Amino acid sequence: MIQVSNVGLRYGDRKLFEDVNIKFTPGNCYGLIGANGAGKSTFLKILSGEIEAQEGNVAMGKDERLAVLKQDHFAYEEFTVLDTVIMGHERLYDVMQEKNAIYMKEDFSDEDGMRAAELEGEFAELNGWEAESEAATLLNGLGITEELLHVTMAELEGSDKVKVLLAQALFGQPDVLLLDEPTNHLDLQAIQWLEEFLINFDNTVIVVSHDRHFLNKVCTHIADLDFGKIQLYVGNYDFWYESSQLAQKMMQDQNKKKEEKMKELQEFIARFSANASKSKQATSRKKMLDKIELDDIRPSSRKYPFINFQIGRDIGNDVLTVDGLTASQEGEQLFKDIRFSMNKDDKIILLGSPIAKTALLDILMDQKEADAGTFKWGVTTSQSYFELDHDNYFQGGEKTLVDWLRQYSPDDETESFLRGFLGRMLFSGEEVKKSPSVLSGGEKVRCMLSKMMLSSANVILLDEPTNHLDLESIQALNEGLIRFKGAMLFTSHDHQFIQTIANRVIEIQPDGSILDKQCTYDEFLEWKQTNKK
Repeated sequence: MIQVSNVGLRYGDRKLFEDVNIKFTPGNCYGLIGANGAGKSTFLKILSGEIEAQEGNVAMGKDERLAVLKQDHFAYEEFTVLDTVIMGHERLYDVMQEKNAIYMKEDFSDEDGMRAAELEGEFAELNGWEAESEAATLLNGLGITEELLHVTMAELEGSDKVKVLLAQALFGQPDVLLLDEPTNHLDLQAIQWLEEFLINFDNTVIVVSHDRHFLNKVCTHIADLDFGKIQLYVGNYDFWYESSQLAQKMMQDQNKKKEEKMKELQEFIARFSANASKSKQATSRKKMLDKIELDDIRPSSRKYPFINFQIGRDIGNDVLTVDGLTASQEGEQLFKDIRFSMNKDDKIILLGSPIAKTALLDILMDQKEADAGTFKWGVTTSQSYFELDHDNYFQGGEKTLVDWLRQYSPDDETESFLRGFLGRMLFSGEEVKKSPSVLSGGEKVRCMLSKMMLSSANVILLDEPTNHLDLESIQALNEGLIRFKGAMLFTSHDHQFIQTIANRVIEIQPDGSILDKQCTYDEFLEWKQTNKK
């Protein structure tokens, strides 16, 4: 349990938090959400004690232990993987070190014997005899194999270091667990393992994540950070999002009778509750949802960009034919002799090596030469491409965002039109006068999406478009692409994004060939799992 009382924090004239009062209780997983810059990571640092609040206090239960997912991937370079994980329980690790140091002494005294006995007792109480096997189990679940347990952290690849630090946070059943973007750099199997771990975790979890599928799987509550306050809601992210949209709709229709509103709320809750049956956590969530009253649901002040891809002309049956494409990079084969045709209704998710996926998209957009093979776009098609690395688009001499966007407007639109367009993408007022070179990563993505929308292309290619976006923009982009009437080829690591958009999966295999299945993402994952057995 962790209790936050009257917490406040300012940076200069900016008020980040004020009078925050919230209690996080055992058995629940809280998804902390808020717009970029709202202070989510800062709030976690206040909870962990890394930052001290200027007002109020944070209290935990007596003798409770808090664990935090460390963000410095190079902090334990000289330690072995196994020791790094056990260091997650600081007191246990200190006991182990002191105990081992005493036993290494050549002149072992009576005092040393008494101290060793004390330490052995504490070691047993802290479940020290199971420490190495527990650490190994956690690491194995995250994909760190046994042969890596005794190598130093310096010898690991970056993605494996992330997994070890995650295992460190999970180690020893902490009473309170703070996780800031825990799925970053994890593969699908590791994310699925982590989901199951947290679903069955009996203590308190507070997590920040941009992965909506992950939040939906693990969260019993959403803690919404807005206007310097934190409001607690029962349910997962989808429930929070849809309930806030429902509340907005109800607020706009003040003449509606309360009985009608209650009926709409009950139908809404019933729809979500019907899905809450697959786990202990979900069943608990269902009981809480059933207790929600109309006044518990409030509209959010969140602003969502308006993302809507309109096609300039209908697309014909011939979209794209790929015939024997082969590509390599720095002597490494990326794919070999791949062949497929794209249909006008296809929304294809491209899976496989990130380098291979980007190379294929670059070739299809004439930005990279293939080693062999050909491709042909249909005569009725027009393409627009969201590149993985798009910084070069923002290096020009344009003075304002309006100037920047004007160069991609096919109809030489008026300034008022371009300002309105940027406004729908959350660049309002003076923000349209920003220089493109000073934009943040998320702002650049919104500009690139604006450029694509102005093109009215009927085929769009997107390489990891959710990178750098906040949850609101991801949600808006997701809904905009669901509505898109053209054909699409895209890459993403966002499970929910893929599952709700793709109707076909093409996976580039390690041997350079492709798997091509006309199905949803979840159906593809289930097919792969079945065919492994």
